[in-house]
Amino acid sequence: MPLTLLDPQYDLTLVLLSFLIACLASYVTLDLAERVRGPDRLLARGWWIAGSLSMGTGIWSMHFVGMLALRWPFEVGYDTGITGLSWVAAVGVSALALRLAAQPQLGLARWTGGALLMGAGISTMHYTGMAALALEPGVRWHAGWVAASVVVAVVASAAALQIFFWLRGQRGRRAVWWKALAAVVMGTAIVGMHYTGMAAAGFPADAICRSLDGLGGDALNGLVALAATGLLGLTLLTSVVDRRLRRRAERLEASLDDAHEELRRLAFRDALTGLPNRLLFDDRVEQAVQRSRRQGGALVVLFIDLDGFKPINDSFGHAVGDAVLREMARRLAAHARASDTVARLGGDEFVALLEGDVDTAAAAQIAQRVIDTLSLPVVLEDRELRLSCSVGLALHDGRDAGDKLLQQADSAMYAAKRAGGGGYAFFEPHMDAGVREQVELHRDLRVALEQGGQLLLHYQPKVGTRQNDRLTGVEALVRWQHPVRGLIGPVHFIPVAERFGLIGALGDWVIEEACRQVRAWLDEGLQLHVAINLSVHQLRQDDLTARIDAALQRHALDASMLTFEITESVAMEDGEGTMKAFDRLHGMGLQLSIDDFGTGYSSLSYLRKLQARELKIDRSFVRDLEGSADARAIVQAVVQLAHALDLRVVAEGVETEGQRLVLHSLRCDELQGFLFARPMPADEVARWAVAAAAQPAEAA
Repeated sequence: MPLTLLDPQYDLTLVLLSFLIACLASYVTLDLAERVRGPDRLLARGWWIAGSLSMGTGIWSMHFVGMLALRWPFEVGYDTGITGLSWVAAVGVSALALRLAAQPQLGLARWTGGALLMGAGISTMHYTGMAALALEPGVRWHAGWVAASVVVAVVASAAALQIFFWLRGQRGRRAVWWKALAAVVMGTAIVGMHYTGMAAAGFPADAICRSLDGLGGDALNGLVALAATGLLGLTLLTSVVDRRLRRRAERLEASLDDAHEELRRLAFRDALTGLPNRLLFDDRVEQAVQRSRRQGGALVVLFIDLDGFKPINDSFGHAVGDAVLREMARRLAAHARASDTVARLGGDEFVALLEGDVDTAAAAQIAQRVIDTLSLPVVLEDRELRLSCSVGLALHDGRDAGDKLLQQADSAMYAAKRAGGGGYAFFEPHMDAGVREQVELHRDLRVALEQGGQLLLHYQPKVGTRQNDRLTGVEALVRWQHPVRGLIGPVHFIPVAERFGLIGALGDWVIEEACRQVRAWLDEGLQLHVAINLSVHQLRQDDLTARIDAALQRHALDASMLTFEITESVAMEDGEGTMKAFDRLHGMGLQLSIDDFGTGYSSLSYLRKLQARELKIDRSFVRDLEGSADARAIVQAVVQLAHALDLRVVAEGVETEGQRLVLHSLRCDELQGFLFARPMPADEVARWAVAAAAQPAEAA
């Protein structure tokens, strides 16, 4: 009797569900392929295991739902053990697919072998799952369709591997769409293989399922489909969240890289001009010196300082000054060769490093070209500004280090400035002594400020003409007791402090020490006003008044006990800035004095606006009082006009009795000079005051 085979009928809804599960499993697989390739090996391995379980369960579930879609005329169940083997086969083929997807390159041999193994695994999963039915009589197989299903499985696997590697080059939103389309193609291939395999099977119409006591029932089938779909969905959600977190981390890392690069750029670039700064220039000089030693070749450093920049900055403001600096930087950079380095050290100082075929004559021509270029007028806001520059040149001799080369160029630039500016000078050996001495003094002065014990104040008395030449106050003058050089006067180390940025710390020490000494004198019953010299650098410090006030508070002093002196030339350098600083100091109750009056170009009316209460006539006028009618006339005019403006007048440099008598007759308020006393240590001031008070007063 011929065997009657079942005419297969399918539930299209379940067929569609199996297709959707296959597509979802494919999409999850494609998405997880990116995770498995991650740089973190432990994390990548975790994704590989989780992905294999999720993908394998999805494919296996698709097969299960596809079997459920067939309308059976009898009850069916599935052998638990065999069903488990089919699931293991599905997970195994998924693990293989993800492992291959993680390889850096596919290659023909790996692609072919992988496709065959994956196809065999899929076929094993499918036919093992069908064997779990345990029908009696058994399934009648059609060899052609079986072969076709295996071919479909192998081709689908090969296509999947190709898609894995092709999608690596896709980025952005388009990659998502390409991934979705690829998932549909892979899902179609998987479903096609399944239903091709189903077509290869002939099910006897009167068969009996011997595994009814195993897995079965619509409820179980639905639960498996739901669980597989949920697992795939959860895995996909986790992958999406992970991808977004990774992208956010990548964006953060990119932002940090950009920030790091910007910080690096700022660290080696001048913020105002965009030129290399001192750090980058020093590095390039050192590299150039090393190349010069290895390969030979000339090496020249130019030190360029603008002449007349400060008046422009003070008269027109910092915005115009910055614009001028940017224009000068642009001109220097435009005329530099590709092998040259132009940098800004700060302020109005620029440097240039010349390499290659540059001898003395060529360097001189370049220096003159720089001078000519920077001397051209700068037009800003319908305003034409002109300035010049001084250039110092130093040639590398094959021995000195890079920092030495810059010091030599600096010394040569100062030589050019002393010659009147607007020119250039080559470094000569005799300049090196001055540079070395300044560097050594700078080093020792820094140690003296940090360790203390070497700096001290001497005080030169001032006497009042209306007090019968009795002591009225003192001027504090800083001295340096150098451990090797001995006592050094301020004329030698103040310029070093100003040049190397130590003047602020030195000025703070003078103010603090003067306040301490005034308190000590007060405790001894001696009340003396102390005059302290201020540099232009101190006047420019925004916190000057705060630091003076703090010193006064520490020593419980009234502000009226101190007088701050500033030279007339300094007051005129930065008129607006000086006026603001004087206003702040006057507001504290401090006395203000203009030193070396008569050497600048100020007027008494302008000085009155500075809130000054005292003028000190320069010693050059005092020196000629006895023999020059012009000097007497000038001093008399200054005294009369100053008194009319309610200003005290102090004459400094009084060395003869004749000078004293003339100044008394001109009604000068205070006198100061070697005629009365030289600068002396603090402990001698009290003794001198007592001795001077005991002497009988002389008539003026």
